[in-house]
Amino acid sequence: MKIAFVGKGGSGKTTLSSLFIRHLAANEAPVVAVDADINQHLGVALGLSEDEAAALPAMGAHLSMIKDYLRGSNPRIASADTMIKTTPPGTGSRLLRIIEDNPVYDACARPVLLDGDPVRLMATGPFTEADLGVACYHSKVGAVELCLNHLVDGPDEYVVVDMTAGSDSFASGMFTRFDMTFLVAEPTRKGVSVYRQYKEYARDYGVALRVIGNKVQGPEDIEFLQDEVGDDLLVTFGHSDWVRSLEKGRPAAFELLEASNRLALQVLQDAAEDSYADRDWVRYTQQMVHFHLKNAESWGNAKTGADLAQQIDPGFVLDEARPAGSQGLVSPRPNRTRPAPQPA
Repeated sequence: MKIAFVGKGGSGKTTLSSLFIRHLAANEAPVVAVDADINQHLGVALGLSEDEAAALPAMGAHLSMIKDYLRGSNPRIASADTMIKTTPPGTGSRLLRIIEDNPVYDACARPVLLDGDPVRLMATGPFTEADLGVACYHSKVGAVELCLNHLVDGPDEYVVVDMTAGSDSFASGMFTRFDMTFLVAEPTRKGVSVYRQYKEYARDYGVALRVIGNKVQGPEDIEFLQDEVGDDLLVTFGHSDWVRSLEKGRPAAFELLEASNRLALQVLQDAAEDSYADRDWVRYTQQMVHFHLKNAESWGNAKTGADLAQQIDPGFVLDEARPAGSQGLVSPRPNRTRPAPQPA
């Protein structure tokens, strides 16, 4: 399952995504966590020190390697240099799985132990002074989008992406890459404004969107959110002494998180698992093609000097059930043995 956490800055998006990651790990679900926010805080929220989080490899710095690996022997892609962030897989492409070892994970992922439960953590990399005036943050998340386009994941495996704040993720097709998008909203007018933007933008793309009310202090806050977002309100989170301790650098064992908040996290997992029944690999692949053609026409063809529409394999559909040896070079589904990484 591919899960996105979105919301306005300061809504608690990173905190809640880190809690969800901890919850999944405690339930022994294989997890790849991705920090795709312009402000890189997910590593610290998962218990890393500032220095450890800063030392995480930037996916953007390994973009050439990622492209070359995913390209595989796809004859429609002349070279890795002609791949852009929206390039879809086709016959001969290498695909990624949650539980496997591959050069992309070797270069870009680092193991983190959460109360003894391992997850893989990846980060786009921070927006630096060198980027000011010459780049946009969407260039940083291109590596994430490319990996999601080539990812084959099952119902009990998770990629959790902490997205950039606000509605900036709609500047690319990455918002269609998720089985479930959790929007974190505070019980204020500003808090629900991003929800309205997401709801409008996602309407035509079949994006599953549920709202998490955060910083809720009482029934009036819940009533406000219900009035503003209706049935999209999934669950609410209140004050957490456990989170306050974490933010002070004094994390307690995750099992000590308040029972009400633990139950709320289980509601999130249940909603994610329920959404699996709506997964449509054909639509998912068609959306890849749609956004690839848009990007090719608007800037990709000019940048690469190639007709990127030729990269589209009309007979290819990304599908987790694809057997070994067929389109996509998917290896047989590995045994569900979890990696045993060392602490970051």
